[in-house]
Amino acid sequence: MVKATATGKRAAWLAAFLACLLPLSACSSGDVVDVRSLQVREPAAGLPEADMDRPVELGFIWWGPTERHMATLAALEVYTARHPNVTFKPEYMEWEAYWKKLPTLAASKTVPDVLQMDAAYIRDYVSRGIMADLSDLDLAGIVPDPILEGVKIDGKLYGIPLSHNAQGIAYNRAELEAAGVPLPKPGWTWDEYFQWAREAKAKLPPDRYPIGDSASAWDWFQWYQASYGGGAIMSPDGKAFHLDRELFFRYHTILADLRRDNVVPPADVTLTFLENDPLADQLASGKVMTRGATVGSVAILEQYMPGQVDVVNVPIGPEGGGWAQPTIFLGVYAGSSETAHAKRFIKWFISDREAGRTLGLTRGIPIYGEIYQELEPNLEPKDRLGKVLADIAAEYAMPFHAAGAGFTEWVDAYKLTMEAVMFGQKSLEDAYGELNALGESIAEQNRKR
Repeated sequence: MVKATATGKRAAWLAAFLACLLPLSACSSGDVVDVRSLQVREPAAGLPEADMDRPVELGFIWWGPTERHMATLAALEVYTARHPNVTFKPEYMEWEAYWKKLPTLAASKTVPDVLQMDAAYIRDYVSRGIMADLSDLDLAGIVPDPILEGVKIDGKLYGIPLSHNAQGIAYNRAELEAAGVPLPKPGWTWDEYFQWAREAKAKLPPDRYPIGDSASAWDWFQWYQASYGGGAIMSPDGKAFHLDRELFFRYHTILADLRRDNVVPPADVTLTFLENDPLADQLASGKVMTRGATVGSVAILEQYMPGQVDVVNVPIGPEGGGWAQPTIFLGVYAGSSETAHAKRFIKWFISDREAGRTLGLTRGIPIYGEIYQELEPNLEPKDRLGKVLADIAAEYAMPFHAAGAGFTEWVDAYKLTMEAVMFGQKSLEDAYGELNALGESIAEQNRKR
């Protein structure tokens, strides 16, 4: 049985998340804030106003699909129109390229002034000294206090949340219905998910697959482990590590059986998939009927496949399933010489009405409730679907478990190791042994620091 009600921090977090999704809710205390008053004219970090008016070029790097890139570039033009002394040097790419490039920039100390950050990696970059402390940035009335408290690291704020986000599963409703496959039902369990895949495969054309192969995705196994009470694989500070052996073998044995029976795509096909690419995305390309999706990514899928996409929660165990909370942030490089300008820009980015209209829902449901209220009446179907996903995910959500500090190496190793398992080049026993040993070693190193 799934827990009917959440407790402790999860309950407080979920209440704040749901309240801020309500179209007419006030996600701030006291009187409603006039967004036009939030133009952030005050000099940040105590700098004199004259210094804030000198010519500045801010570096800004982010990941995302083309729609996000175009909207962000347009927003930068709006900001420069408001502040003619500020121009930008933008860098943008897709997810995997971003996380390959950022470590190189960090090592060479050439990180742009403003960087987009994900909850899965922020602790690691904080531990490296890459992220500036933004705790002095006044966000009262813009970001709800429970959310700000929930994203702090060791009591400090290193990333400003941009949006409410959630993890669910998107599926090709049109093709499943055409094949006579029963649609996924909210609240389905992991056992029901895997059984549904077997039954769906029998009705689909031979070159179509009901689910993808998630063997090399560490976050999918973490959802599985956490949903069955195994907790996070690594603690936020990176000093504790737990790769549950029983659950690891159960999960990956199920996937191995599905791979053997052709229920999931062959390993070589799986590795060609590229999310949010209309030709290479496993769902958008028509190869796979389901895939994991967040608020922002499901909107992109609906754009590629208008009227064909629907959503359901991540499969659940006794502790729930998936997550629902902010996971995408803007941060400031700790080595930036333009911290004051970067802070002023970030505050504008999340609170200004024109910025909100320009950015839309390209990063999910805006964190500032007033912006979403203004956008909602004119939302397209693709954007409304993101809200549906957020609501479904919130009902079953577990806490979001990010990669612990210092565990980037382990995350990379998990992918490569499990790909070797998928291709039959490594046994599951060896894979567990290697990953467990590496994780324990990293945790031990972190404890000695």
